[in-house]
Amino acid sequence: MRRRPTPSAAARLLLLHKPWGLLSQFTSEGGHPALDGLGLPADVYAAGRLDRDSEGLLLLTNDGTLQARIASPRHKWPKRYWVQVEGDIDAAAIAALASGVRLRDGPTRPARVERLPAAPLPPRDPPIRERRNIPTSWLAITLREGRNRQVRRMTAHVGYPTLRLFREAVGPLHIGGLEPGQWRELGPGELARLRQWRPGSR
Repeated sequence: MRRRPTPSAAARLLLLHKPWGLLSQFTSEGGHPALDGLGLPADVYAAGRLDRDSEGLLLLTNDGTLQARIASPRHKWPKRYWVQVEGDIDAAAIAALASGVRLRDGPTRPARVERLPAAPLPPRDPPIRERRNIPTSWLAITLREGRNRQVRRMTAHVGYPTLRLFREAVGPLHIGGLEPGQWRELGPGELARLRQWRPGSR
């Protein structure tokens, strides 16, 4: 059963480190496990989505207004990803990702793209697929839109398939030291500050 907001309840917002392989919902589907085994409160639901084969920060709330602010593309909350791609990515490909590429569903908006020496992440379980003698590169990509599998399609378009995708931040919220499967709830002060935050503010 799909979870619904509970308008009479006090607003809650949770930060979850979603592990690889889990659906961003509370019921399994197609043989794939979901979030129901992580001990999350019964009244929250995902604000936005993270693909099953992606990891990192997933926000959950019981507040419909807050969910809409976070998830709706018209609010343009930045989302920052650490992306491992196959190959030694060059400056031209990074520039193309930053300026926007034309996908099947139209051109992407300009993004912030930086090359990273590495991302501070533990090895994935299961490990990523790597080909012997082919290097990999790490990028930090910040988007202000959220199409289906957008980062993966963008890097494939410039010739560097995504091997690992980790969402590090949504708006002003960062995953911090949460381990896979761990979550924490924002306190009242944090939640109040979040309600005042707007894209472009610090």
